Amino acid sequence: MGSSFITSLVLLISVFTLADCGSVGVNYGRIANNLPSATKVVELLKSHGLNRVKVYDTDPAVLHALSGSGIKVTVDLPNEQLFAAAKSTSFANSWVERNVAAYYPHTEIEAIAVGNEVFVDPHNTTKFLVPAMKNIHEALVKFNLHSDIKVSSPIALSALQNSYPSSAGSFRPELIEPVFKPMLDFLRQTGSFLMVNAYPFFAYESNTDVISLDYALFRENPGVVDPGNGLRYFSLFDAQIDAVFAAMSALKYDDIKLVVTETGWPSKGDENENGASIENAAAYNGNLVRRILIGGGTPLRPKADLTVYLFALFNENKKFGPTSERNYGLFYPNEEKVYDIPFTLEGVKNYRDKRSPVAGNQQGAAAPVNGGGGSVSKSTTGNTWCVANGEAGKAKLQAALDYACGEGGADCHSIQPGATCYDPNTIQAHASFAFNSYYQKKGRQMGTCYFGGAAYVVTQPPKYGNCEFPTGY
Repeated sequence: MGSSFITSLVLLISVFTLADCGSVGVNYGRIANNLPSATKVVELLKSHGLNRVKVYDTDPAVLHALSGSGIKVTVDLPNEQLFAAAKSTSFANSWVERNVAAYYPHTEIEAIAVGNEVFVDPHNTTKFLVPAMKNIHEALVKFNLHSDIKVSSPIALSALQNSYPSSAGSFRPELIEPVFKPMLDFLRQTGSFLMVNAYPFFAYESNTDVISLDYALFRENPGVVDPGNGLRYFSLFDAQIDAVFAAMSALKYDDIKLVVTETGWPSKGDENENGASIENAAAYNGNLVRRILIGGGTPLRPKADLTVYLFALFNENKKFGPTSERNYGLFYPNEEKVYDIPFTLEGVKNYRDKRSPVAGNQQGAAAPVNGGGGSVSKSTTGNTWCVANGEAGKAKLQAALDYACGEGGADCHSIQPGATCYDPNTIQAHASFAFNSYYQKKGRQMGTCYFGGAAYVVTQPPKYGNCEFPTGY
């Protein structure tokens, strides 16, 4: 066998190896007042080898800055415009003309995210989602861009009814016929993919007594065997993604690809946000980048090399919510890294997860845990409760309270006049009791203490007068 043949063979193998690897991008959010210019941001992306970016709008300054950069772009049609896009083809045509066709191909727009986590949008925009996606696609057809630009919509893991074990993954039944089947049909017909936002941090943060930190951070661990199919999982991320694959498979959509449009870990959090630290954020994102770029799919889909978008490029100082919300960034606004991890295959070769001597698996075991929507193993050493977010406003709390006590099936007898938890007679106190009842009845599933941002999980027993909040049903 000649040396030239061997050289050609090695080169061919190398090409296939690189082609089969996954891809890493980043979410470029801008809810801040101290970020560098879009031009500087593009240079930052290029200098670190990041060749994919997802933005949450179609800001002209950003799209102009990305022109000619070679960076592939996913743009977003905001939830607030779903109604117009669904009801008016002229609006969809105009939107695509102004925000996509005007920049393409110099700005390499490759996908449009129609809405974001629409199913948890408090403005009830779910029914407009698929019609809006279809109208945006038809607008792309009009401009002959449909072959190059795909249309999809990011879903949160709370769209799952079950996610443990992964093999039993299923979508929420009330969403299957009106939304998921027509959406998955659309994705199949247009050659697109399902966008998924997955955050192992949320599952770990609420269940540190049953989830191993090593399991959540892609570190060495014994793994978890799925009792449904016998597959062994070594990361919570893989388990979450396979739950989505299983949910699609249950509806006979095995051929639909998946892109993880958001995932990340905060470098800082409030006292009760377990696991939020620079070391853990570096471990999660660094190990994830290595896991994606080296290639290989999930246990259920071993050939499904993934494209993953890290959340987020910068710490954003104007975001609302707990401290973690403002600390998901890979970079500070001055463009310095929050922690040092690679973003390229070359950088991954020398990457080592730098764990402190006292770190490691100090909490829990690599236990089976849902990542959103499925049965979470109940805590054996502590409990969690769901309470109302007073900053959500009375109108939002009242709407969520009505849902919880109505079709949500919460036990609201105790907050009726004369009952044990009627006093204090405030919307926040009553909503907290109802939200917690719903949360406990659902087995403390991930995503069942949200109510469109009107609720959040606490680790200390809530106290309103003499009312006692249950921890299980």
